Amino acid sequence: MDFNTIFQSQKQFFNSHQTKNVDFRRETLLKLKDLLKINEERLYEAIYKDFRKGRFDTFLTELNLVYNEIDFFLKNLDKLSKPKNVKTALSLQPGNSHIYYDPLGVTLIIGAWNYPYQLTLSPMVSAIAAGNTCTIKPSELPENIMHLLAELINNNFPSNYLYVAEGGIPETTELLKFRFDKIFFTGSPKVGQIVYEAAAKNLVPVTLELGGKSPAIVTETADLEVAAKRLVWGKFLNGGQTCIAPDYLLVQESVKGKLLQIIKEKLNEISYSDGAEHYTSIINKRNFDRLIGLIDESKVIYGGKSNPETLYLEPTIMDHVTWEDNVMKEEIFGPVFPVIAYKDYDEILQQIIDGEKPLAAYLFTKNEEEKEKLLSLVSFGGGCINDTLMHITSDYLPFGGIGNSGIGNYHGEFGFLTFSHQKSVIEKTNWGEPNWKYPPYTDKKMHWLKKVM
Repeated sequence: MDFNTIFQSQKQFFNSHQTKNVDFRRETLLKLKDLLKINEERLYEAIYKDFRKGRFDTFLTELNLVYNEIDFFLKNLDKLSKPKNVKTALSLQPGNSHIYYDPLGVTLIIGAWNYPYQLTLSPMVSAIAAGNTCTIKPSELPENIMHLLAELINNNFPSNYLYVAEGGIPETTELLKFRFDKIFFTGSPKVGQIVYEAAAKNLVPVTLELGGKSPAIVTETADLEVAAKRLVWGKFLNGGQTCIAPDYLLVQESVKGKLLQIIKEKLNEISYSDGAEHYTSIINKRNFDRLIGLIDESKVIYGGKSNPETLYLEPTIMDHVTWEDNVMKEEIFGPVFPVIAYKDYDEILQQIIDGEKPLAAYLFTKNEEEKEKLLSLVSFGGGCINDTLMHITSDYLPFGGIGNSGIGNYHGEFGFLTFSHQKSVIEKTNWGEPNWKYPPYTDKKMHWLKKVM
């Protein structure tokens, strides 16, 4: 279908004000949830075909989060969409102050391939909850998923309200030419720059959910068993293709040997074999070859096996890594885990600070001073103390990056605000207004002006 026709029809439908009706939004969310549940088996089949992601991981890291996001809005939409009364400044008395939450209008959501359901549908849920129309452009890399999402959405919702656009770079480039009221993009910083530049030509507001090299730090006070278990899970989930995965490991020199031994034991227990239900393949040959190129075989202490036919790459640990190694010069986005030992905690914090601001950071420690230093000195999108990844699961925490790792945030109320305009309104009475703000101005009026303001 012609994109211009879709865009104009969504603009017209939004201007009919139907999407502003809270009951209409709620009905749409219920319909979407039912549609996903009815087709859950097809969703599992499509993602397995695209990069061998298993049912359990797909439910845990994708559909479960989408369902939770829908349920959050079904429970809280009345409260979120209701105008909010706030304090009124003395200078505006007598009167009342309100914040109204207006939907932005016609929105564009560009999803990512690594979590193709979660990172495409969750922002769409926020856009719907806030009262917008939405054009959705899933990533073309998981092709079966793109086709399935297009079928489900386009066959069950009117295209002037919700529409999934199929295609690759040419189609995305064409969509970016339109003057949407909001663009929400999830992907790499490199492509994020292209999206941001295209949006700037039309002064379109943008939320960018990007990535970066997210550090994991283990200090000598950490519970090493817990740290190893949670690092292995967080790093190798989804084949390491997670924007908030621990990208590299910084471990205090005195406990490095013991931690790495426990990590190896955990990896052996879980057995991330080729075709394992709990282990995802690399998305395509290009990314597979890139990851192979980052591995320095002389530094591999675990793993390293690969199969180009199935795009399998075994969890790979590299020790004795330096900041100058190739693996430390770009976001890994795969199951390669470089390890750097440190002696001075303050020095490695400074090393992180000197780099690009990461999307996530993780610290394993029992030391309060170490925790406070990380949280007060290091700028990052979000993270965990003594865990990995789990901050993304909360509807009560904003998820997003800072600097090179992104602009803006979403999830729960924060997603609602991302797709809303907060409209400020002062409602004045018709009586009791002092005349000090009106000419002619006098010294006496200046006296009262200074007191009141």
